[in-house]
Order: sequence, then C-alpha cells, then structure tokens
Amino acid sequence: MFELYYEDEEFKKDAPEDVVTSILNFGEKELNMNGSFSISFVDSIAIQALNRDYRAKDEVTDILTFSQDDGEEFPSFSDEKEYGDVFINLDRMKENAQEFSASEREELLRLCLHGLLHLTGHDHQTNDFSKEEMLILQEEMLNKYLNK
Repeated sequence: MFELYYEDEEFKKDAPEDVVTSILNFGEKELNMNGSFSISFVDSIAIQALNRDYRAKDEVTDILTFSQDDGEEFPSFSDEKEYGDVFINLDRMKENAQEFSASEREELLRLCLHGLLHLTGHDHQTNDFSKEEMLILQEEMLNKYLNK
C-alpha cells in the first residue's frame, strides 16, 4: 500500500498517477512487500533542501529514500511493515533521461524501482550498472516490467 504526493499538481504531467501506480504495484509484488510507503515527486530545490537537512549533503540528487530501517525499530500492531518514504526529483529525472538516452517514462519507472529497492534493504556503493547487485536487479525488474 502506498501514498503518492506531488509537490505541485503540474508534476502529474511528468509522473502520471496511472504509470506510477502500475510500476509500484509491480515492484511491490516482485519484492514481496507487505506494508506501506510513500512516494513524493518534488523539484531540485526541495530535494536539495532534504538532502542538506537530513543527509548533510548540500547538493541536488535524483532520488532520496528514507527507510524506516535506517533508525530504531518501532513497535507494530500488525503484520504490515512501514517501509518509509521516497522523494523523486522530476527535474533530475528529465536530465537523466537525456544523459542516458532513455525516455522520461523509462527513467521515471527506473527511479520508482530504485526507491523500492532501497526501502527493502538493497544498497549500492557506486552507480556501476554492470557490477552493483542492486542496480543489476533494478534493470532486470525494469526489463521484466517493460516486456510483460
């Protein structure tokens, strides 16, 4: 179960709810997620502020993930897990699409899956798509989704 948030209603043009819902439902199933999380779509200014305030990095990034597993364990009264929150920078998503010669839709899908992988405990040290296990899994999931 997830909640979608848009910093600006105009952002729905770049991250349509039906597209986002479809990839998140796919990702939840693939990763056997049973719980809740949120995805927020923001601009470069907002993500830089979050990165500075919560990660002590005063720079723009494409995605930030705040996993509940990053901190202390909270008691739960249900079998559902609270995974955390993902923030996706739509400005950087567009830049990534151009840089990697991908469509904006494909890059949106990739970032959504990337966030889910972080929420479920996956991590990477570099952005090497040929060596990082998480990024390899991300691309496998993306290809499976695009070819279903």
